[in-house]
Amino acid sequence: MPYGRSSIHCEGNFLVMSNLDRMRKDLDRLSDEGDLLYYRMLFDLDPDGMSKTHKKTKDELSKNLQRFDTNYQRWYSESMALLSVLLPDRVADFKSYYQLPRPPKELNYTTYTISDYLKATSLTRGIDKFEVVGPKAAVIPMQQQVAIVRGARARFESSLFDIRGMAQADLFDNELDASAELNRNGFARGAGAVAGVVLEGHLATVCSNHSVSIAKKRPTIADFNDALKAANVIDQATWRYIQHLGDIRNACDHKGKDPTKEAVDDLINGVRKLSKTVF
Repeated sequence: MPYGRSSIHCEGNFLVMSNLDRMRKDLDRLSDEGDLLYYRMLFDLDPDGMSKTHKKTKDELSKNLQRFDTNYQRWYSESMALLSVLLPDRVADFKSYYQLPRPPKELNYTTYTISDYLKATSLTRGIDKFEVVGPKAAVIPMQQQVAIVRGARARFESSLFDIRGMAQADLFDNELDASAELNRNGFARGAGAVAGVVLEGHLATVCSNHSVSIAKKRPTIADFNDALKAANVIDQATWRYIQHLGDIRNACDHKGKDPTKEAVDDLINGVRKLSKTVF
């Protein structure tokens, strides 16, 4: 049974949008939670000073600020998961503020980490137990971790980081993998229909990227292809290639002679190639 073209396309767009919306909300929440954890750390280190600064009693501040020791680990784990996607080049830095890759030769203000803070680690010297370094040294590592999470939030919104395109590319790859699996199992028509939906969706994205408008309410592959050629986004050879892929897709959608497995393989591979080369 052929796959419904519009239903798959709408569902794909919905998944991309819902994933992005959830990621944005998670980043906002983690940024806010990071600030609260930072303030809780400051409160735990100097409750009298925080009370005076914010003109609130220590009890009021304690109730409004979540406990650091019971909430930091969850915040750290969730932040790491998002950073690995959005800001992978800062993951190592983020981890090092929690715990250094190797135990330091000497504990001081530059080697003290948040894991040391959670263990209430301190280094003292002499008979009078002079504190060389202690929990207050964790303030800067915590500041830096919160700043990195906020940096991920800024990069998410930046036009330099097209998270929407990345998420959509992942979605298209998954759909093409599903299409190839259908074709391997003898469902050439269904496989071609799915690959055709991906091609249509990608061409719609390319049109959007180049501000190419389509007059039709329900444009086809041919409509997108012609519009892109007219706007000089694609050349004659690419236009003909897309036309060829569109013909294979149409053979999958219409009654008559069944498309061959080889033809559908050409369609799937062609769509995969276009999605990586035509933006």
